[in-house]
Amino acid sequence: MQVRGGELTPVSSAAPLVGGVPSVIGHRGASGYRPENTLASYELAARLGADRIEPDIVPTLDGVLVLRHESEVTHSTDVAGRPDLAARRTTRVVDGVEVTGWFTEDLTFDELRSLRAVEPRPHLRPTTTVYDGLYEVPTFAELLELAAQLRLELGRNVVVTAEVKDPSRYAADGFDIAALVIAELRRLGLDEPDAPVAVQCFEAAFLRRLRAEGLRVPLVQLVEDDDAGRAACTPWGLREVSTYAEVLAPCKDMVLPVGEDGTLGPVTPLVADAHRAGLAVHVWTLRNENAFLPASLKVGLSEAAPGRALVEHLAFLDAGVDGIFTDHPDTAFEARRLWAAGKAVPGARRGGSAGPRAASAPSTPSGQRLAG
Repeated sequence: MQVRGGELTPVSSAAPLVGGVPSVIGHRGASGYRPENTLASYELAARLGADRIEPDIVPTLDGVLVLRHESEVTHSTDVAGRPDLAARRTTRVVDGVEVTGWFTEDLTFDELRSLRAVEPRPHLRPTTTVYDGLYEVPTFAELLELAAQLRLELGRNVVVTAEVKDPSRYAADGFDIAALVIAELRRLGLDEPDAPVAVQCFEAAFLRRLRAEGLRVPLVQLVEDDDAGRAACTPWGLREVSTYAEVLAPCKDMVLPVGEDGTLGPVTPLVADAHRAGLAVHVWTLRNENAFLPASLKVGLSEAAPGRALVEHLAFLDAGVDGIFTDHPDTAFEARRLWAAGKAVPGARRGGSAGPRAASAPSTPSGQRLAG
């Protein structure tokens, strides 16, 4: 698909590197519909069509790998309402910034397990708050076991693409995250090149360490649009990344930047360059809400309202990416269906300069029987 003259039309697309069918990657599960990094969120993502599910891994005080996007859990759990844990509130420096709250590395697994997950963006996802307090903080091992169950039930592959958060920061506190991840994967018999698991990280040194330690699962180099990320995305940098990783995962602006007029600009050379270096490309992160969309794809004034997210998903598929990290796997699944069939988005408006009108946003899934 291509946005042209205010409509979406089928065009000859850049081909993905691997298999011809881009992956739908449930970012923190189906985090647009359930509290992120919970088993319920991951199960729903798979049932909505995700081929891959993406957790974030952080350690507890006693070295258990658990799933939280940040180790500071004030906004993702009910810890602030726990007087018995009030003394654990502290201040740490994270990415050069002082952060005050409760951190997983200061809580034992049993203490963390006694907490319940909540929606971290209630102002943008008020409907998801109805699930606050229902789900535990899961372990990495529990997610790997859930994925195995889902593969059997659904009769298809469900790959866990796990992001290791801030390993160098944890190393300074005495945590060897690489050793913990390797041990867990080997304990579960998942240290194989074709195992349904991959490990990703922003820190190249950490990924190199995993390779040096003999870990055989696919590795994913995350990059953002900063000096280090841009250096990694030069032709030379991509060749270097390909010596230890199989996938490059750039932020979406590095593939389709937003112009000053609020529209998606032309595709950058990054996807083609990465493919030439032998790397697949998984782009992050697409979401349905206006708050995360280019101005030209927003609908209405509310930042929490769904916009023309289907159009954005299609644009990235047309750019030739091999996978899309999304908070709304059903949107990506539908976009992939339309993209593969070469069909225009239903309801796209012809003419004018306001841009295409996507099909109505998918309603929040309900009635699912979920784990957790």
